[in-house]
Amino acid sequence: MNIIKVLFLIAIVGHILCGICDCLITYVPGGKKFDIKQMSDNSKMAEVFKDMPLRNITASMILGVAAIFMVFGGYYGIYLWMREYSSTSSILILIGAALFATFGVAHHVFCGVAEWFYVRFGLTEDALRGVLEFFKSTASTMIICYIGMALAGVTLFISVVTGTTSLPAWACIFNAIPLTLLFTPFRIGGTGNWCGAIMFAALLILC
Repeated sequence: MNIIKVLFLIAIVGHILCGICDCLITYVPGGKKFDIKQMSDNSKMAEVFKDMPLRNITASMILGVAAIFMVFGGYYGIYLWMREYSSTSSILILIGAALFATFGVAHHVFCGVAEWFYVRFGLTEDALRGVLEFFKSTASTMIICYIGMALAGVTLFISVVTGTTSLPAWACIFNAIPLTLLFTPFRIGGTGNWCGAIMFAALLILC
């Protein structure tokens, strides 16, 4: 197994770990699930999070940072692989991956921090207002993270579908972007990460 495939394997593990971290801050013991729409009603938020252990949120933040850097390793593997076919595409993928990893770490931690403080300070209306203000003031990290992810994913998609790489055009479906768009309506916690794991598994097999 060459270094590129090793990096793809690391990324699969990273996406699975990051998906678990997403679930730790999305699903609450007792079968409750957080939905962003609930943030407009503190009574609904408080009902969902009243049984959330702080240790789950802390674990999500810490393990999530490691997971994102593991995923970056996989994107670096795509960059190394793509260099054989297109220097422009490979550079775009590397730039997108760097934006995703750098700002993704911040975004992941900020989400955990906001949730931790909301739970720690009593699930009050004031706590929720503070969380919402925090989200607004740090929204740029989320936006740039997703721009980076989209840049890398779309570049890979176009490269495959146009025959720039050695992969068959049909392999373009095994890409985190279209897979995430396909599964998002099902509202599964960690959707983007499960889709990312599928993408890297396909690259591991097909490349």
